[in-house]
Amino acid sequence: MENNFIVKDFSELNVQELYDIMYLRQVVFVVEQDAAYVDADKKDFKSIHILQYKEDTLVAYARVLAPGVSYQEASIGRVVSAPEWRRKKLGRPLMHKCIEVLNDNYKTNTCRISAQTYLLPFYGEFGFQVCGEEYLEDGLPHFEMLRK
Repeated sequence: MENNFIVKDFSELNVQELYDIMYLRQVVFVVEQDAAYVDADKKDFKSIHILQYKEDTLVAYARVLAPGVSYQEASIGRVVSAPEWRRKKLGRPLMHKCIEVLNDNYKTNTCRISAQTYLLPFYGEFGFQVCGEEYLEDGLPHFEMLRK
């Protein structure tokens, strides 16, 4: 599968893209993970959105946040792939694109994320290292990770 990514600021998203993003995030982060929380956290306005479609279906998504939005450092968040597209090797190219966008837009390699515990090895592949203790975020175990 080709890694054709769409990269847009919030104001550039069209209604269909925004709907697709919100739908995918709700399917995975709210319903599948059984975590009742407000996904529309107002950080989307200050994020760069990375979308990957296969035909008319949003199959992978993430957002890159400027320094000072979630953390002092820049951040990557809401990294997700559609359930029916898992195990199709979408995550690594998506993370590479996120890091490229981070470097191009914020001129930094430093990035802090909140990672679900089971994904620590995945993020470790990109140079993220655990910092701090495990904590619950929306009822799920997480660690902060930092990449320098």
